[in-house]
Amino acid sequence: SERTVVVGDPRPTVHPVRWTREDPPGGGPLAALDAGVRALGEGAGGAAAGANGAGTDAPGTSGVQGGEAQAAAGDGGVLLVLSADLPFLDDDTVHRLLGALADHPEAEAALLTDAGERDQPLVAAYRTAPLRRELARIAEECGTLADGPLRRLTGALRLTRVAAGPHASFDCDTWEDIATARARIREHGTVLDEWITAVKDELGIELDVDTGVLLDLARDAAHGVARPAAPLTTFLVGYAAARAADGGGPEAVAEAARKAAAL
Repeated sequence: SERTVVVGDPRPTVHPVRWTREDPPGGGPLAALDAGVRALGEGAGGAAAGANGAGTDAPGTSGVQGGEAQAAAGDGGVLLVLSADLPFLDDDTVHRLLGALADHPEAEAALLTDAGERDQPLVAAYRTAPLRRELARIAEECGTLADGPLRRLTGALRLTRVAAGPHASFDCDTWEDIATARARIREHGTVLDEWITAVKDELGIELDVDTGVLLDLARDAAHGVARPAAPLTTFLVGYAAARAADGGGPEAVAEAARKAAAL
């Protein structure tokens, strides 16, 4: 994405974003979406995202995330809106939305539909110019965007739809939903691999190592020495491997882990 805007109260983020709030705060998704689009129009760099939403950036787009959604935009481009309470939303779904809009030039928005074939306007790709046009029209006709239903917006746009995968549209509105999501993540069994991949991407590391060896080492250090020894030991193993003569490949990590485990 070219720009990221978050609609919500500021909080620490890994990547730079621009923060804004809907008027009035808590005024609903329509007002939040408008606030994000306006913030993008002010020339801020990055993608726009919302405090309660999470978005995936795409080349040539900008993003807006609000307490309800993220949007990506630029007047000649596409605005990607992604609700922040979707723990199982993935890159494939985002690319399918963008692809559907590209494949249907007559469409002004591509909306995700859930298992019940209900539209999800907060998981959608919008063409920026029609979106701005309809937001301005609604504001003029109603005097405000606060508490307005999103169907007032989507009902005026030419739409194409993308069916969600098994869990992509699952949202967390209650504590029970959060508990269900956490249980499903544990059952999924790949969350650790996904986390390691994300960290390696962020750090620019292409090294593949035996995570089982490192986890066993961390466990033994925690149980045999003290709990803080686990992260410290694995850090020292990584540091030693990086200084190894062979350039710190998987073999160097394995050898450093073997030496530490023998203590």
